[in-house]
Amino acid sequence: MVDKPAKGLADVVAASTALSDIDGRAGRLFYRGYDIHDLAGRITFEECVHLLLRGTLPTRAELGALEAELAAARTLPPLVEELAARLGPVAGPMEALRTLLSALGHDDPDKDSNAPDANQRKAVRLVARMPLLVARYEHARRGTTMPPADPDLGIAGNFLLQITGDRPPQRAAEAFDECLVLHADHTMNASTFAARVCAATLSDMHSAVVAAIGTLKGPLHGGANEAVMKSLVQIGDPAKVDAFVRAELGAGKKLMGFGHRVYKTEDPRATHLRRLSRELGELTGDTTYYGMSTDMERVVLEVKGLYPNVDFFAASVYHALGIPTDLFTPVFAVSRMAGWTAHVIEQHLDNRLIRPDSEYVGVRDQKWVAIDERPAAT
Repeated sequence: MVDKPAKGLADVVAASTALSDIDGRAGRLFYRGYDIHDLAGRITFEECVHLLLRGTLPTRAELGALEAELAAARTLPPLVEELAARLGPVAGPMEALRTLLSALGHDDPDKDSNAPDANQRKAVRLVARMPLLVARYEHARRGTTMPPADPDLGIAGNFLLQITGDRPPQRAAEAFDECLVLHADHTMNASTFAARVCAATLSDMHSAVVAAIGTLKGPLHGGANEAVMKSLVQIGDPAKVDAFVRAELGAGKKLMGFGHRVYKTEDPRATHLRRLSRELGELTGDTTYYGMSTDMERVVLEVKGLYPNVDFFAASVYHALGIPTDLFTPVFAVSRMAGWTAHVIEQHLDNRLIRPDSEYVGVRDQKWVAIDERPAAT
């Protein structure tokens, strides 16, 4: 008897990778062998980019060189600027990003090469430009002017500056930097798999990350952090959290931000985001959403035995940083661009076309009948 294929490719190994690894039972995440608990709050996002793209934590000289490359790439081509201005008032955030990312590939000097050095250059440009795309879109829909980048700030600080219009407090920039590290890669998730499938056809990096963005747009992959924030706003009164959660779960509804396909215990990224939610609430003088979140966490664990995942506390963190709720998923993409591009590079270095089999479940032995003799549908 042949075993039926795993639905959704659960537990099927689709690729070999040296980029990240998960121990779901122990609740551990590793980037190139480094435990996320050892990296979070200790390395900058730029260091994380170097680790994923180039294989090592950088020396000070290597970090300086990468920071210079990223700063030089912090521009948008005229076509993309024009498209952002037109899309801002009429397109949703992920729709706009899908189009703008595609447009970035048109005049990339390395667009016709998948060679390792060309891929490295494209990856750096994509990592540098992704925050710009989100900020440029935000100002286009507001009808405001995006402030210029500050050369003294890194990717995290400049993103907050260019989204909010205000230079962020140092602790806020550090907290967001840690968020970017926590979201940078996560093994063979849906968007990363989509990027690798595209890259495996020897398509280019821009096409692969557009495939990833299209996959992230789906509510079963991206959007959970937005849904969490909407639930917190809907509840409104901290005193109503317990009753709301019990009513939702009692009605068989799913609360976003809890449970994970891989982790059987707490998502290690949630551990850090819970702390950041508390710290940023204290920094802004408003811990309401942090308190509501911990209350929700307590009730869900009691009723369903589910732990929070990366999206749950990310909602209150991003809110405290002044990021609009419908930009939470694009912010995820700002970080994950490091992982997506690293996976494309890895796929191209040791490529094999990804072509899984399927199980046919349709009818068999059908016979052709002339059109005038076919029975009418009932």
